[in-house]
Amino acid sequence: MPKIEASASSAETRSGRTHSMTLYGIREEQPGPRWQALHDATRDGYHRWYLSEGAAARPDLRTCRRMLASHMPELVPVWERLVELAGGDEVTARLLTLWNPPAFLPGCSQATLGGRAPLLVRNYDYGLDLFERVVYSTAFTGRRVLGTGDCLWGLVDGMNDAGLAVSLAFGGRPGSGPGFGIPLVVRYLLEVAASIDDVRSVLRRIPVNMSYNLTFVDGSGESLTAFVAPDSAPEFSSARVATNHRGTVPEYPERARSLRSVERQRLLLSLLDSEPDVTRLASAFLRPPLRSTEYGRAFGTLYTAVYRPNEGVVDYLWPDDSWRRTFDSVDATKTVILREP
Repeated sequence: MPKIEASASSAETRSGRTHSMTLYGIREEQPGPRWQALHDATRDGYHRWYLSEGAAARPDLRTCRRMLASHMPELVPVWERLVELAGGDEVTARLLTLWNPPAFLPGCSQATLGGRAPLLVRNYDYGLDLFERVVYSTAFTGRRVLGTGDCLWGLVDGMNDAGLAVSLAFGGRPGSGPGFGIPLVVRYLLEVAASIDDVRSVLRRIPVNMSYNLTFVDGSGESLTAFVAPDSAPEFSSARVATNHRGTVPEYPERARSLRSVERQRLLLSLLDSEPDVTRLASAFLRPPLRSTEYGRAFGTLYTAVYRPNEGVVDYLWPDDSWRRTFDSVDATKTVILREP
Protein backbone atom coordinates (compact mmCIF):
# COMPACT_ATOMS: atom_id res chain seq x y z
CA MET A 1 0.00 0.00 0.00
CA PRO A 2 2.83 2.53 0.56
CA LYS A 3 4.86 4.05 -2.24
CA ILE A 4 7.80 1.73 -2.99
CA GLU A 5 9.83 3.69 -5.50
CA ALA A 6 12.74 1.26 -5.75
CA SER A 7 10.58 -1.45 -7.30
CA ALA A 8 9.06 0.40 -10.23
CA SER A 9 10.13 2.76 -12.97
CA SER A 10 8.37 4.52 -15.84
CA ALA A 11 9.42 5.69 -19.27
CA GLU A 12 7.95 7.34 -22.36
CA THR A 13 8.11 5.54 -25.70
CA ARG A 14 6.69 6.30 -29.12
CA SER A 15 3.87 3.86 -28.48
CA GLY A 16 3.02 5.31 -25.07
CA ARG A 17 4.11 5.23 -21.47
CA THR A 18 5.61 2.06 -19.99
CA HIS A 19 6.07 0.99 -16.38
CA SER A 20 8.55 -1.62 -15.19
CA MET A 21 7.33 -3.62 -12.19
CA THR A 22 9.24 -6.27 -10.23
CA LEU A 23 7.36 -8.90 -8.24
CA TYR A 24 8.97 -10.84 -5.39
CA GLY A 25 8.05 -14.46 -4.77
CA ILE A 26 8.78 -15.49 -1.17
CA ARG A 27 8.41 -18.88 0.48
CA GLU A 28 8.71 -18.66 4.28
CA GLU A 29 6.53 -20.91 6.41
CA GLN A 30 7.02 -18.90 9.59
CA PRO A 31 7.89 -15.19 9.82
CA GLY A 32 11.63 -14.83 9.65
CA PRO A 33 14.40 -13.01 7.78
CA ARG A 34 12.48 -12.66 4.53
CA TRP A 35 9.52 -11.03 6.26
CA GLN A 36 11.92 -8.87 8.26
CA ALA A 37 13.58 -7.69 5.05
CA LEU A 38 10.17 -6.83 3.60
CA HIS A 39 9.32 -4.85 6.73
CA ASP A 40 12.64 -2.99 6.71
CA ALA A 41 12.26 -2.07 3.03
CA THR A 42 8.70 -0.75 3.41
CA ARG A 43 8.57 0.49 7.01
CA ASP A 44 8.81 4.21 6.28
CA GLY A 45 6.21 4.06 3.52
CA TYR A 46 3.79 2.10 5.64
CA HIS A 47 4.22 4.46 8.59
CA ARG A 48 3.50 7.47 6.36
CA TRP A 49 0.34 5.78 5.10
CA TYR A 50 -0.83 4.64 8.54
CA LEU A 51 -0.23 8.06 10.14
CA SER A 52 -1.38 10.10 7.13
CA GLU A 53 -4.41 11.40 9.06
CA GLY A 54 -2.42 11.97 12.25
CA ALA A 55 -1.47 9.57 15.02
CA ALA A 56 -4.65 10.34 16.97
CA ALA A 57 -6.78 9.08 14.07
CA ARG A 58 -5.49 5.56 14.60
CA PRO A 59 -6.38 3.41 17.64
CA ASP A 60 -3.90 2.88 20.46
CA LEU A 61 -1.90 -0.33 20.82
CA ARG A 62 -3.98 -1.69 23.68
CA THR A 63 -7.17 -1.37 21.62
CA CYS A 64 -5.54 -2.87 18.54
CA ARG A 65 -4.29 -5.91 20.43
CA ARG A 66 -7.62 -6.39 22.19
CA MET A 67 -9.57 -6.35 18.93
CA LEU A 68 -7.19 -8.77 17.24
CA ALA A 69 -7.36 -11.15 20.19
CA SER A 70 -11.14 -10.89 20.33
CA HIS A 71 -11.85 -11.48 16.63
CA MET A 72 -8.81 -13.35 15.26
CA PRO A 73 -7.19 -15.12 18.23
CA GLU A 74 -5.46 -17.65 15.97
CA LEU A 75 -3.36 -14.82 14.53
CA VAL A 76 -2.14 -13.35 17.82
CA PRO A 77 1.01 -15.55 18.10
CA VAL A 78 1.91 -14.68 14.50
CA TRP A 79 1.35 -10.97 15.18
CA GLU A 80 3.57 -11.14 18.27
CA ARG A 81 6.36 -12.72 16.20
CA LEU A 82 6.01 -10.03 13.53
CA VAL A 83 6.23 -7.28 16.15
CA GLU A 84 9.36 -8.93 17.53
CA LEU A 85 10.93 -9.01 14.06
CA ALA A 86 10.01 -5.33 13.66
CA GLY A 87 12.01 -4.50 16.78
CA GLY A 88 8.97 -3.93 18.96
CA ASP A 89 8.06 -0.74 17.09
CA GLU A 90 4.73 0.52 18.44
CA VAL A 91 3.45 2.08 15.21
CA THR A 92 4.20 -1.12 13.31
CA ALA A 93 2.50 -3.18 16.03
CA ARG A 94 -0.66 -1.08 15.71
CA LEU A 95 -0.54 -1.10 11.92
CA LEU A 96 -0.17 -4.88 11.71
CA THR A 97 -3.49 -5.47 13.47
CA LEU A 98 -5.18 -3.46 10.68
CA TRP A 99 -7.83 -2.36 13.14
CA ASN A 100 -9.39 0.88 11.78
CA PRO A 101 -6.67 1.59 9.16
CA PRO A 102 -6.80 4.32 6.49
CA ALA A 103 -8.88 3.77 3.35
CA PHE A 104 -8.02 1.10 0.78
CA LEU A 105 -9.93 1.31 -2.54
CA PRO A 106 -8.85 -1.16 -5.25
CA GLY A 107 -10.85 -1.55 -8.45
CA CYS A 108 -10.80 -5.19 -9.65
CA SER A 109 -12.90 -7.78 -11.48
CA GLN A 110 -13.27 -11.40 -10.39
CA ALA A 111 -15.02 -14.57 -11.51
CA THR A 112 -15.07 -18.28 -10.66
CA LEU A 113 -15.58 -21.54 -12.50
CA GLY A 114 -16.78 -24.65 -10.66
CA GLY A 115 -16.74 -28.30 -11.61
CA ARG A 116 -14.01 -30.84 -11.01
CA ALA A 117 -11.24 -28.27 -11.41
CA PRO A 118 -12.56 -25.09 -9.76
CA LEU A 119 -10.72 -21.87 -10.34
CA LEU A 120 -10.84 -18.18 -9.57
CA VAL A 121 -9.72 -15.50 -12.05
CA ARG A 122 -9.22 -11.91 -11.05
CA ASN A 123 -7.75 -8.60 -12.20
CA TYR A 124 -6.15 -6.42 -9.57
CA ASP A 125 -6.66 -2.78 -10.58
CA TYR A 126 -4.81 -0.32 -8.38
CA GLY A 127 -1.98 2.20 -8.19
CA LEU A 128 1.45 0.88 -9.15
CA ASP A 129 3.17 2.91 -6.44
CA LEU A 130 0.76 1.51 -3.82
CA PHE A 131 1.32 -2.15 -4.68
CA GLU A 132 3.50 -4.23 -2.34
CA ARG A 133 4.51 -6.60 -5.18
CA VAL A 134 5.00 -9.66 -2.98
CA VAL A 135 3.64 -13.17 -3.59
CA TYR A 136 3.97 -14.96 -0.27
CA SER A 137 3.81 -18.71 0.50
CA THR A 138 3.38 -19.35 4.24
CA ALA A 139 2.19 -21.76 6.93
CA PHE A 140 1.76 -19.23 9.74
CA THR A 141 -0.88 -21.25 11.62
CA GLY A 142 -0.06 -24.66 10.14
CA ARG A 143 -2.25 -24.33 7.05
CA ARG A 144 -0.43 -23.56 3.82
CA VAL A 145 -1.48 -20.26 2.26
CA LEU A 146 -0.30 -18.62 -0.97
CA GLY A 147 -1.36 -15.21 -2.18
CA THR A 148 -0.63 -11.65 -3.20
CA GLY A 149 0.54 -9.60 -0.24
CA ASP A 150 -0.51 -6.28 1.19
CA CYS A 151 0.11 -4.54 4.53
CA LEU A 152 3.04 -6.89 5.27
CA TRP A 153 0.99 -9.98 6.10
CA GLY A 154 -2.42 -9.34 4.63
CA LEU A 155 -3.54 -10.57 1.21
CA VAL A 156 -5.61 -9.15 -1.65
CA ASP A 157 -6.17 -12.61 -3.11
CA GLY A 158 -4.98 -16.11 -2.36
CA MET A 159 -5.70 -19.79 -1.72
CA ASN A 160 -5.03 -22.41 0.93
CA ASP A 161 -4.20 -26.10 0.95
CA ALA A 162 -7.84 -26.97 1.75
CA GLY A 163 -8.83 -25.85 -1.76
CA LEU A 164 -10.34 -22.46 -0.87
CA ALA A 165 -9.54 -19.41 -3.03
CA VAL A 166 -10.63 -15.80 -2.55
CA SER A 167 -10.14 -12.35 -4.05
CA LEU A 168 -11.34 -8.90 -3.03
CA ALA A 169 -12.72 -5.87 -4.86
CA PHE A 170 -13.97 -2.52 -3.60
CA GLY A 171 -17.72 -2.79 -2.99
CA GLY A 172 -18.70 0.70 -4.15
CA ARG A 173 -20.27 2.02 -0.95
CA PRO A 174 -18.37 5.06 0.39
CA GLY A 175 -17.42 5.68 3.99
CA SER A 176 -15.79 3.67 6.72
CA GLY A 177 -16.48 2.44 10.22
CA PRO A 178 -15.03 0.36 13.03
CA GLY A 179 -13.47 -2.79 11.66
CA PHE A 180 -10.45 -4.52 10.20
CA GLY A 181 -8.73 -3.66 6.96
CA ILE A 182 -9.76 -6.20 4.35
CA PRO A 183 -6.27 -7.62 3.57
CA LEU A 184 -6.03 -9.08 7.07
CA VAL A 185 -9.58 -10.45 6.81
CA VAL A 186 -8.56 -12.29 3.63
CA ARG A 187 -5.48 -13.66 5.38
CA TYR A 188 -7.58 -14.81 8.33
CA LEU A 189 -10.17 -16.51 6.15
CA LEU A 190 -7.49 -18.54 4.39
CA GLU A 191 -5.90 -19.48 7.72
CA VAL A 192 -9.09 -20.78 9.36
CA ALA A 193 -11.65 -21.62 6.63
CA ALA A 194 -11.75 -24.69 4.40
CA SER A 195 -15.18 -24.40 2.76
CA ILE A 196 -17.87 -21.93 1.74
CA ASP A 197 -19.80 -22.82 4.92
CA ASP A 198 -16.74 -21.86 6.97
CA VAL A 199 -16.49 -18.57 5.10
CA ARG A 200 -20.07 -17.61 5.93
CA SER A 201 -19.50 -18.40 9.61
CA VAL A 202 -16.31 -16.35 9.84
CA LEU A 203 -17.63 -13.32 7.96
CA ARG A 204 -20.69 -13.09 10.20
CA ARG A 205 -18.43 -12.34 13.19
CA ILE A 206 -15.62 -10.21 11.68
CA PRO A 207 -16.19 -6.44 11.44
CA VAL A 208 -14.69 -4.72 8.39
CA ASN A 209 -13.85 -1.06 7.99
CA MET A 210 -15.03 -0.47 4.41
CA SER A 211 -17.28 -2.03 1.76
CA TYR A 212 -15.91 -4.87 -0.36
CA ASN A 213 -16.98 -7.73 -2.58
CA LEU A 214 -15.24 -10.98 -1.66
CA THR A 215 -15.52 -13.81 -4.19
CA PHE A 216 -14.73 -17.41 -3.20
CA VAL A 217 -14.57 -20.88 -4.68
CA ASP A 218 -13.86 -23.99 -2.63
CA GLY A 219 -12.53 -27.44 -3.45
CA SER A 220 -16.00 -28.79 -4.19
CA GLY A 221 -16.54 -26.13 -6.86
CA GLU A 222 -19.08 -24.12 -4.83
CA SER A 223 -18.87 -20.35 -5.33
CA LEU A 224 -19.86 -17.46 -3.10
CA THR A 225 -19.74 -13.68 -3.32
CA ALA A 226 -20.02 -11.78 -0.05
CA PHE A 227 -20.72 -8.06 0.15
CA VAL A 228 -19.28 -6.78 3.43
CA ALA A 229 -19.50 -3.27 4.87
CA PRO A 230 -19.08 -1.49 8.22
CA ASP A 231 -21.85 -1.89 10.79
CA SER A 232 -23.73 -4.27 8.47
CA ALA A 233 -24.31 -7.99 8.33
CA PRO A 234 -22.62 -9.58 5.30
CA GLU A 235 -24.80 -10.29 2.29
CA PHE A 236 -24.18 -13.66 0.61
CA SER A 237 -25.02 -14.75 -2.91
CA SER A 238 -24.09 -17.57 -5.24
CA ALA A 239 -22.86 -15.02 -7.80
CA ARG A 240 -19.71 -16.15 -9.58
CA VAL A 241 -18.85 -12.59 -10.63
CA ALA A 242 -18.09 -9.34 -8.82
CA THR A 243 -16.78 -5.93 -9.81
CA ASN A 244 -17.08 -2.64 -7.88
CA HIS A 245 -20.68 -2.27 -6.81
CA ARG A 246 -23.14 -4.13 -4.62
CA GLY A 247 -25.41 -6.60 -6.39
CA THR A 248 -26.45 -5.84 -9.95
CA VAL A 249 -27.74 -2.26 -9.56
CA PRO A 250 -25.19 0.20 -8.14
CA GLU A 251 -26.13 2.12 -5.00
CA TYR A 252 -23.79 4.91 -6.14
CA PRO A 253 -24.11 5.09 -9.95
CA GLU A 254 -21.55 7.86 -10.52
CA ARG A 255 -18.82 5.96 -8.73
CA ALA A 256 -19.71 2.75 -10.57
CA ARG A 257 -19.69 4.62 -13.86
CA SER A 258 -16.21 6.06 -13.21
CA LEU A 259 -14.90 2.50 -12.75
CA ARG A 260 -16.99 1.00 -15.59
CA SER A 261 -18.20 -1.46 -12.97
CA VAL A 262 -21.53 -2.36 -14.57
CA GLU A 263 -19.95 -2.79 -18.00
CA ARG A 264 -17.36 -5.18 -16.59
CA GLN A 265 -19.94 -7.11 -14.57
CA ARG A 266 -22.27 -7.56 -17.56
CA LEU A 267 -19.44 -8.78 -19.75
CA LEU A 268 -18.41 -11.38 -17.17
CA LEU A 269 -21.97 -12.57 -16.64
CA SER A 270 -22.45 -12.98 -20.37
CA LEU A 271 -19.13 -14.77 -20.68
CA LEU A 272 -19.94 -17.24 -17.90
CA ASP A 273 -23.32 -17.95 -19.51
CA SER A 274 -21.38 -19.29 -22.51
CA GLU A 275 -19.55 -21.78 -20.25
CA PRO A 276 -15.99 -20.73 -21.19
CA ASP A 277 -12.93 -22.83 -20.51
CA VAL A 278 -10.10 -21.37 -18.45
CA THR A 279 -8.17 -20.15 -21.50
CA ARG A 280 -11.10 -18.19 -22.89
CA LEU A 281 -12.01 -16.73 -19.51
CA ALA A 282 -8.46 -15.68 -18.69
CA SER A 283 -8.04 -14.16 -22.16
CA ALA A 284 -11.03 -11.89 -21.55
CA PHE A 285 -9.36 -10.56 -18.40
CA LEU A 286 -6.35 -9.54 -20.49
CA ARG A 287 -8.41 -7.26 -22.77
CA PRO A 288 -10.56 -4.15 -22.27
CA PRO A 289 -12.95 -3.51 -20.68
CA LEU A 290 -11.76 -5.91 -17.97
CA ARG A 291 -8.14 -4.88 -18.36
CA SER A 292 -7.46 -1.21 -17.59
CA THR A 293 -4.38 0.85 -18.44
CA GLU A 294 -5.33 3.93 -16.41
CA TYR A 295 -2.27 3.73 -14.18
CA GLY A 296 -2.20 7.50 -13.76
CA ARG A 297 -5.39 7.44 -11.67
CA ALA A 298 -4.56 4.27 -9.71
CA PHE A 299 -6.93 2.21 -11.87
CA GLY A 300 -4.52 0.16 -13.93
CA THR A 301 -4.53 -3.64 -14.07
CA LEU A 302 -1.36 -4.74 -12.30
CA TYR A 303 -1.91 -8.44 -12.94
CA THR A 304 -4.41 -11.11 -13.84
CA ALA A 305 -4.31 -14.08 -11.46
CA VAL A 306 -5.70 -17.54 -12.20
CA TYR A 307 -6.00 -19.63 -9.03
CA ARG A 308 -6.36 -23.40 -9.32
CA PRO A 309 -6.72 -24.20 -5.61
CA ASN A 310 -7.11 -27.96 -5.95
CA GLU A 311 -3.80 -28.04 -7.82
CA GLY A 312 -2.05 -25.53 -5.55
CA VAL A 313 -1.13 -23.34 -8.53
CA VAL A 314 -1.56 -19.66 -9.33
CA ASP A 315 -0.63 -18.17 -12.69
CA TYR A 316 0.01 -14.44 -12.89
CA LEU A 317 -0.73 -13.22 -16.40
CA TRP A 318 -0.05 -10.14 -18.52
CA PRO A 319 -0.73 -9.66 -22.25
CA ASP A 320 2.86 -10.63 -23.11
CA ASP A 321 4.07 -12.58 -20.09
CA SER A 322 3.21 -15.01 -17.30
CA TRP A 323 4.57 -16.29 -13.98
CA ARG A 324 3.59 -19.45 -12.09
CA ARG A 325 3.81 -19.88 -8.32
CA THR A 326 2.96 -22.85 -6.11
CA PHE A 327 3.08 -23.48 -2.36
CA ASP A 328 6.56 -24.97 -2.88
CA SER A 329 8.04 -22.45 -5.33
CA VAL A 330 11.46 -21.19 -4.31
CA ASP A 331 12.18 -17.52 -3.82
CA ALA A 332 12.28 -15.69 -7.14
CA THR A 333 11.62 -12.36 -8.82
CA LYS A 334 9.67 -11.47 -11.93
CA THR A 335 9.93 -8.19 -13.83
CA VAL A 336 7.17 -7.22 -16.24
CA ILE A 337 6.42 -4.19 -18.39
CA LEU A 338 3.01 -2.52 -18.11
CA ARG A 339 2.03 -0.41 -21.09
CA GLU A 340 -0.32 2.55 -21.50
CA PRO A 341 -1.67 3.36 -24.99
